[in-house]
Amino acid sequence: MSKKTYDLIVIGSGPAGFSCAMQASKFDKKVLLVEAHQQQLGGAWINTGTVPSKALRDAALNIHKFTQQFGDLGGKKAYDLFQMQDLLKFKNRVIDHENSELKRNLIKNEIDTARGFGKLTDPNTVEVTDHLGKVKNYTGKNILISTGSSPKPPALFDVNQETILDLTSLMNLTHIPRRLVIVGTGINAIEYATIFNALGTKVNILNLNDNFLSFLDEEIRNQFLSTLEENRIGVKSNVILKGISFNMLRNYTEVRFTMGKSDELMVIESEQVLYFGKRTPNTTKIGLENVGIKTDKEGYIKVDEHYRTAVPSIYASGDVIGYPGLASASFNQGRLACCAMFDIPASRVNADVPFGIYSIPEISNIGLNESEARAEGYEVTVGRAFYNSLTKAAINNTKAGLLKLVFETSTFKLLGVQIVGDDACEIIHLGQAVMANGGDIRYFINHILNYPTYSEAYRIAAFNGVNRVSKAGVKYRKLLMDNRITD
Repeated sequence: MSKKTYDLIVIGSGPAGFSCAMQASKFDKKVLLVEAHQQQLGGAWINTGTVPSKALRDAALNIHKFTQQFGDLGGKKAYDLFQMQDLLKFKNRVIDHENSELKRNLIKNEIDTARGFGKLTDPNTVEVTDHLGKVKNYTGKNILISTGSSPKPPALFDVNQETILDLTSLMNLTHIPRRLVIVGTGINAIEYATIFNALGTKVNILNLNDNFLSFLDEEIRNQFLSTLEENRIGVKSNVILKGISFNMLRNYTEVRFTMGKSDELMVIESEQVLYFGKRTPNTTKIGLENVGIKTDKEGYIKVDEHYRTAVPSIYASGDVIGYPGLASASFNQGRLACCAMFDIPASRVNADVPFGIYSIPEISNIGLNESEARAEGYEVTVGRAFYNSLTKAAINNTKAGLLKLVFETSTFKLLGVQIVGDDACEIIHLGQAVMANGGDIRYFINHILNYPTYSEAYRIAAFNGVNRVSKAGVKYRKLLMDNRITD
């Protein structure tokens, strides 16, 4: 067996692994990237998760916008006029492009790749077994584990990839289903519910938790739920699944369940069922026991603030360490882990991280919501801008949407932004920039924003907030001109 030595060996080419490898190459380090997939790079990030879901969403959104603008397509549903294979071709083009870009970056930065399954044999050695069974050993001064996570199989039924789908089989659908039941509690369930609804599918969400989207600001949540109701997306919470089976007589898949403490058995008929259960970290069979790396009870690797494991030469980042499990966070974790392992100073990321759900419409937030700010002792005021007051929304034939600015009443300091509506995941960054620099809401009044844009909602919400404080007894002129606050 041959043996090669590197400054860094990265196991897994997802966002954390890719980011770490790229950063190390910029430090002029010799890097090896180990990827288990025989052909693809990027893991779930590029091939089954983030990228393909957003590609399908944008394709569905274009169809949705078309039908909004020009009517009901002659009485036909989108699934009568558009083929799933055309949507998947577009999705595959995006995936191929992203794979090519990732590969190009690795080559340009002289990062070696090894195809096969990586396994730790000691604190500085990774054994790689390729798909033909050939074994090679590589040594590295440092090792990063970024093997990601996988769907956890359900206990009550099998995901047969035909009538019961998971994220992988979803990407190979042959047609747009007329009816779809989505079982799950996470962001994927919400995103795909609105994607298929935009394609004309009758969608029901079975939420296994007590509450639906309880982590959102209440007003934003209610706005989104109203949109789901308008689009006839059914949501049932506190669901206890009893079974899923195919009824040959009726030619439908039956989903049987109860709700809460009720014993009443309910049944929904569906063409197909899409299951989004919990995910489990890919930490088995990678040799953690060989080096003494500790995991929690769910299998996630324990790390310190520098993403270092219990073994000084081995780091971990991305889904394999648990929360938040977002591609955006994983990119940063990989970069910071790289800086730590090579003792290179790195600025820590601001604690306020934007959160986004790429549903139709989008949801995004950063910082504190209204109730959280009050719970922390702030006296707050809220400025609001509804999308139906925006020229951009009228141009895009969009009515639903709300942007909220949560700010400290006495100083106008911006504490949080919550948005539901078109481009929420894009325009959230304007609020992020102001918050990161300790700014207040008058920034949006005192600076010119392009018109017509969705960003204009910040200006309207800021004026709304100032007006609310003014009505509370503070003179309007003083609010806008107090240099002690605006400097």
